[in-house]
Amino acid sequence: MKLTGKKIAILIAEGFEDLEYWVTVMRLREEGAEVVSVGPDTKTVTGKNALEASADVTADGVDASGLDGVVIPGGWAPDKLRRYPEILDLVKTVHDRGKIVGIICHGGLVAISAGIVSGARATGSLGIKDDLVNAGATWVDEAAFRDGNLVWGRVVPDIPDFCRELVAALAE
Repeated sequence: MKLTGKKIAILIAEGFEDLEYWVTVMRLREEGAEVVSVGPDTKTVTGKNALEASADVTADGVDASGLDGVVIPGGWAPDKLRRYPEILDLVKTVHDRGKIVGIICHGGLVAISAGIVSGARATGSLGIKDDLVNAGATWVDEAAFRDGNLVWGRVVPDIPDFCRELVAALAE
């Protein structure tokens, strides 16, 4: 298992994209990673397609120095998550420590608000293309890729490509 001994946070809030969250969680666990779900609270939330999940811990309860990466799934949740300074601090701290930040679909909204996209190549849902470009990123219309310590995925059909890039980056 490529990720044994790695600890990865995955962000969650009401309206998360079910597949981008659950498939990524399962893929990381399949590779031996410890995955901790992080949200603004630990209440059960419902995804866009009615699957439920809950955070194991709030962002202010996570020690970023103990993380090997953080993943930001899409859906409607990123627009909510970007409103919490403790979520943004967690993402920025993980990024600034040179650890992997995985971003798919609308997850780029959190990355924008955390101030980590300027100068980076980026992708995601076409709905946030202008937001990424206005934040200083260079838009790339590809399924998934890595740019430094950022791993980008475009949309739900690209989850397999995103997970391959994410696992490879975390395994280094």
